[in-house]
Formats: sequence, structure tokens, C-alpha cells
Amino acid sequence: MDFHEQNLIARLLEKRIGNHIHFFQEVDSTNDVAFKLALSGAEEGSIVIAESQTRGKGRLKRQWQSPPGCNIYTSIVLRPEIDPVFAPQVTLMAGVAVADILSLYCPGNVTLKWPNDVQIRGKKVCGILTEMSVSAPKKVNFVIVGIGVNVNIERADFDESFRDIATSLKEEVGCKVSRLDLIVKLFDNVEDLYASLTKKGFVSIKDIWLKYSDVVGKQIRVVFNDNVQAGEVHGIDDFGALIISDENEVMRRVIAGDASIVKD
Repeated sequence: MDFHEQNLIARLLEKRIGNHIHFFQEVDSTNDVAFKLALSGAEEGSIVIAESQTRGKGRLKRQWQSPPGCNIYTSIVLRPEIDPVFAPQVTLMAGVAVADILSLYCPGNVTLKWPNDVQIRGKKVCGILTEMSVSAPKKVNFVIVGIGVNVNIERADFDESFRDIATSLKEEVGCKVSRLDLIVKLFDNVEDLYASLTKKGFVSIKDIWLKYSDVVGKQIRVVFNDNVQAGEVHGIDDFGALIISDENEVMRRVIAGDASIVKD
């Protein structure tokens, strides 16, 4: 494992994110491991890192390709004191955290695809999956933030169906990237942005998310199951929903689905 566990522990000393680190060579899913740890009382800021996942989880029950030794697969335990309806704010916060760090390597080429993908030059480089436990209608016990970043995987190693729509940091910058340095920067930024979210509210995250968004001001099509919605994107609301106007200029909220830009 080239994360060098002891080095990472040393670099995250006295940090809120990374106060407890759980390393694994292989797991079914880092989110599943983190969820079980949270149920057992794991502190906020506890993290799970694995070299590979056998059943990496993506949004809408999709599988996340997770080969060993080249990428980042991690999950973070958070315990925000928020109403469950605001949990999507945590997903958007995590997206901003990743986009900020990847922009250090590829300035000007990183975008956020609603609701949970990070892209470089229009290709997916990171996916984020948040899962939560709720004990009462308005009480969140914890939120698990799962982050998968394609760091050093090469194009030839992607599943054939992903080769034209996914990329890695190595493919974009032309050289191998230190996963240790990247993950430390990422955890530091998650800590800073999470503190901002909890102290200043979502507005502190929302403005940055909109800066990275690849859809604001554009015509999009959103598909969810058999439902299709289309319109111009005006932004997002405090619940993480897309705000679009349809052909009759009626404003609508889109809370889930796969969004794609409609080409002229």
C-alpha cells in the first residue's frame, strides 16, 4: 500500500478528519465498512481507506470499478446536526472539496456534474456516494461520504464501456500522481469545507459549487427511471435540487436523475 499508513497518520495528527484511520487491502465497499463502524459508535472524522473494493458502490446501485494499487477509495464518517432533508448539502460539499484539489493538478479543467460526479475535461474522474442513518424524522445519526478518485489507472485498464467517458489524473497530467499527497490534501479540504458548512451554512458551499458546475445556464435533459425532465438550469436550492425552467418558463425542482447537456 503506497499510502504509507504511518506517514498518513503523522500528517493527519490533531485533524478532525482522519482522527481514526482504518486501512484495508480489500473490502467489499468502504462505505459498508464505514457504515458498520458508525453504527458501532465511530467518532466523526473516522476514515476508511482500501486498496481495492470487490463491490464498490456508485449512485443508483451502480458498481464503481475499483482495481488495486492505483486509485483512492475512501469513506468518511460525519455526524452533522442537520435535518435529513439537507443531507444532499454534504454530497455537494464533498464534490467541491474534490474539485478544489483536482484543480491544483488540472487548473481550469475541473467541473462538477450534478449531483455527485467530478470531471476533468468532461470525463468522470471521481464519484461520490453519501449514505445516512436517521433515527427520527428530523435527526441524522451519521452520514457516510464515500469518495472514489481515479488517480493512476490507465485508460487501457478501464472497463471497455467506461473508456470514452472516464479518465484518471495520470491520464490528464501525463505522469503518476502521489496518492498519499492527494488524499492528505483532500482530507484537509473536506475538514475546512465541512467546518464552513456547519458554521456558516450552505451558502458558503453553494457559491463555489456553482462556479464549478458544468450545467448552469445550459439546456439539460434529466432521466430518472421512466421520467424525463428538460429545461434550462438556473442553479441549485438549499436541498441540493437543480432548479430548471421548462419550455413554458415554469420553474421546476429536479431532485434525482442522470443529467446530460442538450447539444445545439
